[in-house]
This record gives sequence, structure tokens and C-alpha cells, in this order.
Amino acid sequence: MTLPEFVVVFCTASPDEAEPLAKALVDSRLAACVNVADVQSCFWWEGAVSREAERLLVIKTQHRLLDPLIERIRELHSYDLPEIIAMPIIGGYAPYLDWMREETA
Repeated sequence: MTLPEFVVVFCTASPDEAEPLAKALVDSRLAACVNVADVQSCFWWEGAVSREAERLLVIKTQHRLLDPLIERIRELHSYDLPEIIAMPIIGGYAPYLDWMREETA
């Protein structure tokens, strides 16, 4: 099975650390683009339901950069168990995908 060239990584972060985390990933060329959006998360944590205002980072990168990207998120993230979920990009607008490839070269 051939791996996809590109992936989108979803990660939640506290409001205070989302922008610096996004900037660090783009500055290091681990991501071509990171969108940051306000979200309200509801989840089980330590035996109870928690609700938190968070930021959702939608990170566009190349599959080959997934492991170093995850490692960098873990280095910079304050959560004990950060949400890091990768999904393949199976298609898209070719000029945008070319731009992603160039920016993460």
C-alpha cells in the first residue's frame, strides 16, 4: 500500500499556546500552513467529563514529516496527552498541493 504524500493533522491546544505552536511548526517547515480555530471541547479526563475552550490546529504537511511534526508538537505542548490525529489527503487542487510540497521541502 502506498502512503499518501500529504496529511492533515488535527491538534487541540490551550488558547495561550496555539498561536506559538502554529508559528513554530511553520517556521521549522514541518507544516506548510496551520489554521487555528476556536472550539469548545467536551471529553473524559481523569474519570470526569471536562469542558474546555481550546484552539483547533489544522496542520497541512507531507506524510514524510509526520513523525518529526508529532515530536515537535509533543516538545512544545503542555498537555499530558495532546490530541494529534493525522488523516490522509487523497486529492485536492493541484496548485495548492504543489505549494504545500514546496513549502515543506
